[in-house]
Order: sequence, then C-alpha cells, then structure tokens
Amino acid sequence: MAHTVLIVDDEKNIVDILKFNLKKEGYDTTEAYDGEEALRRYGAECPALILLDVMLPHLDGFEVCRRIRRMDNLTPIIMLTAREEETDKVFGLELGADDYITKPFSIREVLARVKANMRRTAAVEAALPAPVDGLVIDDERFDAFVGGRPAELTPREFELLKFLAASPGKVFSREDLLRDVWQYDYFGDPRAVDVAIRRLREKIEEDSANPGYVMTKRGVGYYYEG
Repeated sequence: MAHTVLIVDDEKNIVDILKFNLKKEGYDTTEAYDGEEALRRYGAECPALILLDVMLPHLDGFEVCRRIRRMDNLTPIIMLTAREEETDKVFGLELGADDYITKPFSIREVLARVKANMRRTAAVEAALPAPVDGLVIDDERFDAFVGGRPAELTPREFELLKFLAASPGKVFSREDLLRDVWQYDYFGDPRAVDVAIRRLREKIEEDSANPGYVMTKRGVGYYYEG
C-alpha cells in the first residue's frame, strides 16, 4: 500500500510540483493550503509524512507542528520555508520537526529527504516493543499503551506493571512487591500496594472492577494474567 504524504503550502504551484513528483515516486498525496485545513487533513488521512510550509494563513506551520506533536510523536514532519535564519530552523526543530528544507529547493533533495525520513520511521516502528496481552510496555517512554492510547502511568505504576508482566502467572505477595518494586524491606505499608494496583487497573483495564491483566489471588497477592 502506498504511503500518503500531506503537502501543506499556500502556493498552489509548489503544491502541484510536489504532488506530481511524489506521485511519480509511488506516493499518494493529500493537500492543504492553510494551517487549519492542514490539521483537518492530518486527522482525516493519517499521513505517513508531512511536508509543512512555515508561512501559512490562519495558523502558521510552527503552530501546526506544535499541535500535531501533542498527539503524535512519530509521523515525520519536514518544514518548508523561504526563511534562512538559523533561529527559525532551530525553533521548528525544537517544536518537533524532523527536518528542514529552505526554498527554493531541489525536487531531488525533497524526495531524498522524504525517503530518508520514511526509512527512519519504519526502523523506529519495527523497534517498538511487542504487545503483551494487548498492552505495549514501552521502556523508552516509561509508559504502557492500550489500543495505541498512552496509559500515562506514574513511574511507580510503570515499574509495578513491568515487574508483574515479566513473570506472567506468578503470584507476588504485597511484601514481595514492597521489597522488589518499592525496595522496602518489609517495613513498608502493604496498603500502598493495594492503592497502586487500583490506580494501575483504572488506567490499563477496560473495566477495573473486572480486570483482565492485573489479577488478585485472594489472600495471597497479585499476578499478571499472561
């Protein structure tokens, strides 16, 4: 299946040139001519890469980049601009842009940058952790993902989930968890474990009252359903 590139520029001739050459290379394209339309196209099309002009009507490219990065840290964004000031380039990169091309640009350069960023994204996606019973436990982000949604775990909740999931089916007492996760040697309050388990379930379970991942062995402790 062809990858879709979102082209965002208020100059139709530039959009047409990019669209023509990207299609020749086998990409699908979708186009936007202002910042607000760019956000709508992004939401509707889920592009594999975004070519984003800085100077746009309604919302400039910096603000578009900022808003997309609040939702999506993976899709490559290549900024297009007539500006040559280094501060503008740095600002775009700090907002989360992956690359920067200054107008006037060479089509060969644009295509090379598109291919390079596509390859990098494919490598990142391939390196993402494998699902654990419907969960993705991401050591890089210290979080878990449920159906692609970040669970927004605290560091303690993350360590607790990671510890339990490492030994599916094995039951750990509250004292075990205090020692191995909290690193308290039997003098911690076991109720801290119960509270952390409850909060963890609220974030990762579809129904925290009927959990499917973090289970209770009555009178003994907790285990991960592997």
